[in-house]
Amino acid sequence: MRNLALAYTLAGADCIDVAADLAVVGAAQAGILAARQVFESASQPSQVARYVRPLLMVSMSAGEDPHFRKAWFDPAVCPSDCPRPCVQVCPAVAIDETGVLRDRCYGCGRCLPICPLGLIEERSQPTTLNAIAQSVLTQVDALEIHTQVGQLQEFQQLWQTIAPWTSHLRLISVSCPDGDHLIDYLKSLETVMNLSAQLKKPALIWQTDGRPMSGDIGKGTTHAAVRLAQKVLAADLPGHIQLAGGTNEYTVLKLRELGLLRQLNTVSTGALTVSGIAYGSYARRLLMSVTRQNHYLEEVPQALLEAVALAKSLVLPLKQAVKS
Repeated sequence: MRNLALAYTLAGADCIDVAADLAVVGAAQAGILAARQVFESASQPSQVARYVRPLLMVSMSAGEDPHFRKAWFDPAVCPSDCPRPCVQVCPAVAIDETGVLRDRCYGCGRCLPICPLGLIEERSQPTTLNAIAQSVLTQVDALEIHTQVGQLQEFQQLWQTIAPWTSHLRLISVSCPDGDHLIDYLKSLETVMNLSAQLKKPALIWQTDGRPMSGDIGKGTTHAAVRLAQKVLAADLPGHIQLAGGTNEYTVLKLRELGLLRQLNTVSTGALTVSGIAYGSYARRLLMSVTRQNHYLEEVPQALLEAVALAKSLVLPLKQAVKS
């Protein structure tokens, strides 16, 4: 997490989203600080890197959510002659002879159906209310809540608990996949949060989770994200729309093709447009070959340059698209 935060900060990411855990938040903060130190110590900062402090966001869930699950199996019962297709399919390199490495697994679920003996199971690990208590929320700038249609009661309970610690936040994002009566559900969530009643209210983002945690699979996954964004855009809800779930290097191209990217230097025509893109599994996978080999990226200049260049290949096309 520290290396990811370092590289994406230098690449110009606007917001870095992490788990609502003190250790993870601390690692992200360390990476953001390291990025600043790298920038300030560079002999030619404009050529080496850039530094604009990104918002730090924590994610939590209202009820069950695939973002807060982990794969699990008992390696003792795994046959020695198994070809281990789970190892090959895992995008996070989170499976070895000891089983599933919890700190690497991000719950994509691709290993579940591929085990020839059906030994792998998912274990839900939703973020607890204790994890987003005052000690966590007061250290970050933004909050993302993962929910699904039909979880209104869980969302209400969660919001009632955390609302006292949200007044300082700069933005609140609600991430939700498609479902029956999605728009009505999102309107109900807006009523629960009632952000318009706050004098100093955070920005509200509807994050359209088109195909959760699939952006690193291939080009086609971005279509689900775009379709869901179009559906929510048509509802003209208060707030901003951000794509997620299936987003990758093709997403900006598709949005530009459809004229759905908001441009900063043009007069608004009233057309409904997307305000941003969230990259999750694809962003992690893109840098994995570099970040997993180096504990502190800034101590290996060539690795740092490589990581930042990879991160920029994802961040800059979006930045350039909204400014063009």
